[in-house]
Amino acid sequence: MEIQDEDLSKFEAQGAAPLPVPNDQRYIENDGARIWYSSYGSGAPVILLHGGLGNSSNWGYQIPVLVKTGYQVVLIDSRGHGRSTRDERPYKYEMMASDVLTVMDVLQLKKATIVGWSDGANIALILAMQAPERITGIYCFGGNMDPTGIKRTESSLIIDRCLGRCAKDYAQLSTTPDKYEEFFAAVNLMMETQPNYSAKELAQIRVPVAIVYSEYDEFIKCEHAEYLARSIPNAEFILLPGVSHFAPLQRPEQFNTVLLKFLSRVSPEMQ
Repeated sequence: MEIQDEDLSKFEAQGAAPLPVPNDQRYIENDGARIWYSSYGSGAPVILLHGGLGNSSNWGYQIPVLVKTGYQVVLIDSRGHGRSTRDERPYKYEMMASDVLTVMDVLQLKKATIVGWSDGANIALILAMQAPERITGIYCFGGNMDPTGIKRTESSLIIDRCLGRCAKDYAQLSTTPDKYEEFFAAVNLMMETQPNYSAKELAQIRVPVAIVYSEYDEFIKCEHAEYLARSIPNAEFILLPGVSHFAPLQRPEQFNTVLLKFLSRVSPEMQ
């Protein structure tokens, strides 16, 4: 039966589907932080990067499908999010990109496809610019490369439910469970002021990229997603109808179908 959670009521109450038992799960040290990761399955590596304020558990509906299809799936909690720690420095997407590369080194992954959601999509595109030799492809869902791409967002029931889940998860997973308000403010400052990449810099990307945009995205302007697709050579623009910034939770099957099609293109050996 197809899973649907259009208004995120299930997500608010219980989160996404529980994560399966991992093959490997641990912390690594990098640049002042302890970064948590877990790995599932075997095959061509796919790294899933969650959105701001969230954590890797938000990918619960994607992991079983990817593992069943024959991929090695790696989850990473971004620094300061979920189970990962941070130091006192302001958040930077470039630091988070460095964390991803360190996890890849620990796992001895020469290359991987990066699937990024929101802030995770921003990190993914930075990786495509900074370390293209490590990247098979980028699936950029709901990301932006400069602050002009962000909508002026008003509160809504769906956003409130997502934020409610984020607060609960932070209290359960973080090593600083009583500092959610500080965490929230620091992440929001990063989102409002970063990243800052020009069209000229985006034009240097040479790996396969899909810019994926939801019809009802609450946070990202459609014209910005279209601009990213125009600016990145040979990038593909994909519109997901009927869903919002939370498509992986709202309609997992729809999201997963599009994702698997992209992965089959950048990892043809899996077919």
